[in-house]
Amino acid sequence: MKYDARDCTVLVDDVFITGMGETMVTGEKDEDSFTTAVGAQGDVVENEVNNPLGTITLTVQATSPQKAMLLELANSGEHVSVWVTNKSIGEQFGGTDCRVKKTPSLEHAAEAGEREFEIQAFDYTVRPV
Repeated sequence: MKYDARDCTVLVDDVFITGMGETMVTGEKDEDSFTTAVGAQGDVVENEVNNPLGTITLTVQATSPQKAMLLELANSGEHVSVWVTNKSIGEQFGGTDCRVKKTPSLEHAAEAGEREFEIQAFDYTVRPV
């Protein structure tokens, strides 16, 4: 099996995101799936955590054609689907109910920088493809 960054696609509200940054996208569940508690006599209780939240961090170049759309989503508070798929390694993550948390930090310098959009997935899922 080989990894190729070109095999990674990012869909936001069914729109392909292009002009990705160097660290294109990351995804992570916000909380562990379970916790444990140990009683005084050593008995262990496993507690299921039913928190479905996850965070997707999408990094695009300042010149990305979809940057304006992402900024509009950050300002509008609209809920959209976000799916990240890499078929070469068989992974997909994201959710059907997501919202951009805020507009990205902006920097203007000698070179065009990147824009990082933090997205809250209310039904974060990781699955094989």
